[in-house]
Amino acid sequence: MSTDTPNQDAIADEWAQALEEAGAGTATADSAPAFDADHTPIKSGAAASGSMQDIQMVLDIPVQLSVELGRTRVPIKYILQLAQGSIVELDALAGEPMDVLVNGYLIAQGEVVVVNDKFGIRLTDIVTPSERMKRLSRT
Repeated sequence: MSTDTPNQDAIADEWAQALEEAGAGTATADSAPAFDADHTPIKSGAAASGSMQDIQMVLDIPVQLSVELGRTRVPIKYILQLAQGSIVELDALAGEPMDVLVNGYLIAQGEVVVVNDKFGIRLTDIVTPSERMKRLSRT
């Protein structure tokens, strides 16, 4: 067991409070699932059915979640000239939603939030499974 669990609990509580304040009065039955401090979903009566037992084996598989600000393509000679203070222009515009990727695959888009000097992302759009399949077939 990790020694920083109380710290993780405090951070999780701060994020929960910030998100609650940001979305006060907007929660619906279709809202995203809630997670406890151990990052496990809090189950409702309907979600605790037999189908949840079928996926228990994959819930602990680690994946890489990344948020992409933008991209650019540059020659290696430009990379070798980069120094502290250099500016790299990206293809994204200011204010555009950022891409949320899991293992390199786009799953959502969102906007940056800051809570206690830490960055997070509030998901604004989830990519549907059919759209993900279309994107996969294009590559």
